[in-house]
Amino acid sequence: MNFLLNTESTTPESENIVSKIIDTVVSWCLNTGIKVLIAIVILLVSFRIVTLISRKIAKKGDSDKLDKTVMKTLAYIFNIGMKVVIAICLIGYLGIDTSGLTALVASFGVCVGLAVNGALSNVAGGVLIIVTRPFKIDDFIEAQGISGTVEDIHMVCTKLRTPDNKVVYVPNGALANGNITNYSEKDTRRVDFTFSIGYTSDFEKAKEIVTSILTSHELTLDDPAPMIRMSAHGASSIDITARVWVKSADYWTVNFDVIEAVKAEFDKNGIEIPFNQLDVHVKQD
Repeated sequence: MNFLLNTESTTPESENIVSKIIDTVVSWCLNTGIKVLIAIVILLVSFRIVTLISRKIAKKGDSDKLDKTVMKTLAYIFNIGMKVVIAICLIGYLGIDTSGLTALVASFGVCVGLAVNGALSNVAGGVLIIVTRPFKIDDFIEAQGISGTVEDIHMVCTKLRTPDNKVVYVPNGALANGNITNYSEKDTRRVDFTFSIGYTSDFEKAKEIVTSILTSHELTLDDPAPMIRMSAHGASSIDITARVWVKSADYWTVNFDVIEAVKAEFDKNGIEIPFNQLDVHVKQD
């Protein structure tokens, strides 16, 4: 009987506690909870919109009127920057003091800056490359001992695809401070050849063969005209230097075609292509 009386006496207090908890939860849901829900919806929608806009900016670089390198870089900066701004604004909307967050971000930035001091030079190099534009996406370049096609230019490094389909990431700091050979900037290139013939071979005939092959090739250019001259008297051969201009995209095709055709025609016409020989004399006592 005493147990029942005690239970009945504590029931109102328990009901008050439960009622306060329910009131607190309801109050939080009606005030802060709605704000959190709105913030999440705005975050998802705005992030989606920013992503779509950044993709459209990047696609603008595919047109001939706009530079692909600049547009892709702008799209990347816009995407990251706008998302950071939106996140900070939503934090302020929820009533969270952003001054401490700002100080924390600043401190983190100082720590990261000290830790990645070397990477800062790469960022500066990336900015310099974008401003001066010694090359752009899809150009074939040679730099830092690496040759390849530029696939992308990031803020820290540049992505190159080598002719054998390897991907190499070159730091922008080294690129900006080193020599860069851009094979795609000009529409035409000169192909240089050196052909060696024996001293007993007919030089005029050999020159005629090389001239005919260069002028008849469908990918060589008539202006500037090809040049074929004797360039050296070697120890065991006469060197013929030939130079012809082609479109940049046809460089290697013309190079291989001409070398193969000259070898075949020299063999047909009995023109000797000298090579190093070693004579061994055996002396018997």
